[in-house]
Amino acid sequence: MSQENSGQSAKFSLTPQVGIYLLAVAALLATIFWQGLTFMVEIWSSREEYNHGYLIPLVAGYLLWLRARTIGEMEISGTWMGVVIVVLGLIGFVMGELSSIYAIIQYAFLLTLFGVVIAGIGWRGFKVVWVPLAYLVFMIPLPSFFLANLSAELQLVSSVLGVAVIRAFGVSVFLEGNVIDLGIYQLQVAEACSGLNYLFPLMSFGFLCAALFSAPWWQRALVFVSSVPLTIFMNSFRIGVIGVLVENFGIEQAEGFLHLFEGWVVFMACVGLMFLLMWVFAKLNGEKSLLAAFGLDVPPTEDLYALIPRRVNLQSAAVVAVLGLGLTMSLTLQSRQELIPAREPLASFPLLIDGWRGRDKFIDQVFIDQLKVDDYLMADFQADSGGLPVELWIAYYDTQRKGQSAHSPRTCLPGGGWQIESLEQQTLADVGAAGEQLTVNRVVIAKGEARQLVYYWFVERGRIMTNEYLVKWQIFWDSLRMNRTDGALVRVTTFVADQVDLPAADERVAQFIRSVDPQLAYFLPQQDSTFVNARAPDSRYHSPVYARYLDTPAALFCS
Repeated sequence: MSQENSGQSAKFSLTPQVGIYLLAVAALLATIFWQGLTFMVEIWSSREEYNHGYLIPLVAGYLLWLRARTIGEMEISGTWMGVVIVVLGLIGFVMGELSSIYAIIQYAFLLTLFGVVIAGIGWRGFKVVWVPLAYLVFMIPLPSFFLANLSAELQLVSSVLGVAVIRAFGVSVFLEGNVIDLGIYQLQVAEACSGLNYLFPLMSFGFLCAALFSAPWWQRALVFVSSVPLTIFMNSFRIGVIGVLVENFGIEQAEGFLHLFEGWVVFMACVGLMFLLMWVFAKLNGEKSLLAAFGLDVPPTEDLYALIPRRVNLQSAAVVAVLGLGLTMSLTLQSRQELIPAREPLASFPLLIDGWRGRDKFIDQVFIDQLKVDDYLMADFQADSGGLPVELWIAYYDTQRKGQSAHSPRTCLPGGGWQIESLEQQTLADVGAAGEQLTVNRVVIAKGEARQLVYYWFVERGRIMTNEYLVKWQIFWDSLRMNRTDGALVRVTTFVADQVDLPAADERVAQFIRSVDPQLAYFLPQQDSTFVNARAPDSRYHSPVYARYLDTPAALFCS
């Protein structure tokens, strides 16, 4: 994509070689990364915090247009390092394709695109256009497990700060987790109120402002970074105002159009504060107005011609060859059928186990759709000797690729007013026929005086695992080595009367796990499992027998 010096008004002509090159690169990139890109667009449509994703490529195009004349006036040449970066991008594609994380494919697409540009115009040219290319990062959704962690943390922070605002208005309020108790009314700071709806659009807007703002680098950096605290504090202020309005005028102040309108007002207030910060910087820099500091312009259409290469250099030709190999690899991976282990469906899981009597619990379909499980079990078990019941939840996945995988309970436990009081690993002795040890995650959650004890662990192709991030790595490695990504989450929960009863609750849960563990091997495949025909997952294992849903805290219902 080498380019000779040309005047602004030079006549433009597209040579056949360049036309074929541009079409080939566009077609190869689109075909290789098609699944990752289409999933990204689906997220833009389905998640409010990413609705702005449609605008990112358009704005990046405008930023590139602003720099087109500079590119046209430069002596530029390609570099082989761009070809190396394309290779690294395709390696990232393979990792994303074999793992359960779509975001890896999407970031690999950007890395490959960067490599294509660098191979064509070299580092000198890339220094001119890196800002528009970097802006494309904001169109990529975060991986679901990162997003869930971030959302849960922001919910709690927004709840605490929102309650501080309510109290500043003289309103008596009590906070339990992310539930704001006003006495007559209770407001739950749900995921939609975590602030993510503002955070990602405001961060992308802050980056755009920093890119256009004519100021020292540290001022531009502050403009961008300010988007994060602005979002947190303004969203918390919004929650506080809603609490005050509900206290004085009723629960309808937190519902419907008014609720949505308040969100829009808060977002515009964040934008206004960001402009105020830039206005202060502009005055300090001696600018007459903020508009002058931006220097917005609509360049001539002819400037766009400077972005079209005049000829195809050797590095760009090599990029096409490498992408051709990438296409072959992509088609091979996408036609690769994953091995699905044979096993017993959880609908046949026994409800009479070694002195424990179970009862199925009903799960709303909306939760099943969110969790994307291939099979599941939720049941209460009561010991024949009496005592509090123990709840067993198993979420099983035939495949954990492309966004379908077990959610970590630690991201959803701090909800519905429940807070994590302690989280640690616990090793249980004498589990299994040979008296093996079992290491699990032990969590105590509290809501006022009430407590629950939660033990959970992951079963990944026969391995017992407790670290959610290592689970993701093992999924990738086993997909590459074994062509399998099946796995499950097992969670055992019981209520605790008070802090004094925790040792008894630990013993109750431990005894139940010792009784139920021998049964799990029939329903959760091992490393040496036999396989049904390689196929796409279907609903063959979905359990149809659940009777009713009984007093299960929404905060605990996650996989």
